[in-house]
Amino acid sequence: MADVTKRERLRLGVAGLGRAFMLMLPTFRQDQRVALVAAADPRPQARRRFAEEFSARTFASVEELCADADIDAVYIATPHQFHAAHAALAAAAGKHVLVEKPMALTIEDCRAMVAAAARANIRLLVGHSHSFDAPYLHAAELVRSGRFGAVRMIHACNYTDFLYRPRRREELDTQQGGGVIFSQAPHQVDVVRLLAGGRATTARALTGAWDPARPTEGAYSALLTFENGAFASLTYSGYGRFDTDEFCGWIGESGRRRDPEKYGAARKQLREAATADEEEALKNRRGYGMSTAPAASAGVPRPLHQHFGSVIVSCEHADLRPTAEGVTIYADEKRWLEALPAPEIPRAEVIDELVGAVLHGRSPLHSGEWGLATMEVCLAILQSAQERKEIPLTHQVGVPFRQ
Repeated sequence: MADVTKRERLRLGVAGLGRAFMLMLPTFRQDQRVALVAAADPRPQARRRFAEEFSARTFASVEELCADADIDAVYIATPHQFHAAHAALAAAAGKHVLVEKPMALTIEDCRAMVAAAARANIRLLVGHSHSFDAPYLHAAELVRSGRFGAVRMIHACNYTDFLYRPRRREELDTQQGGGVIFSQAPHQVDVVRLLAGGRATTARALTGAWDPARPTEGAYSALLTFENGAFASLTYSGYGRFDTDEFCGWIGESGRRRDPEKYGAARKQLREAATADEEEALKNRRGYGMSTAPAASAGVPRPLHQHFGSVIVSCEHADLRPTAEGVTIYADEKRWLEALPAPEIPRAEVIDELVGAVLHGRSPLHSGEWGLATMEVCLAILQSAQERKEIPLTHQVGVPFRQ
């Protein structure tokens, strides 16, 4: 493995130029601490556009990408079911790994990824999840400061149109990592674990799969208990009716203002697809190398911070509410906003951790062990709903102090 600690920029290879990559792309374009030098994707159009945009090498397979000697780290953004295998390839080649959520689909695969990283002496980070967002990190710092006493209860609630956005077949099959438990619960679980100290002890949950045309979990409600005595309720629905952004001043998950008059837009667009093949084509039209939309629109206001619905942290002496603008504090006799400046670069916190870990030797919050603990909770949500019982958690880790 090459010594990268003396470099100012991290040379990054991308495995998978799909939707996850598209969401991270503004970060990669703007953050000068990373350079996109190579990518792998089976689609020639995506490879061609990447090569043109970044003057970079492209490959048809992840194996070829990991063999590239000029890559320091691999960002794994392939479909969920391939994360474990692709992380193992990268680690075996001596590449540091940033893997998208969900980390993997089983506890065994998560543990194998952690072990592979340890054997290869490389850094393994899991993200993006919304627990990277500055308002949640600031709320966690307020909790840790002790200013408002211990955390007692957390309520996290998010209603979106997730299930009615164009999907590939596997995204509607739970066994292949489809549905909201694998795609959306890691965000919410990560945020709640961050705010409650990390070490959950039990999970009790119910899930909903209410549309036979989209036969996977579209909703869940869970109750988590924590080692420190706190408890948290988590509710998510992707059925596309009520939208939690109404509670958030119509600031969307990406930190941009939304138009509430575009109610039901996801279902309306989905009607364009009469078959599964047509739906997959509809999704592909929005992908990298396929869309003809401009990369950015002039005059669009800089977004606020990203978020994941409504989150309220009840401490002994105040309630804390992370928002797109900062953290609102509700104390005994007054309420105020601890505002955070709008981000210069979206999701820069991901690069903070990646560069800090790889170039500066800092222990990341979103380590492989952290990702394993989050996936244990997500899988426990599924198991609890199936077995109608509380599930004990045994792979949890605490929140490390930021260095």
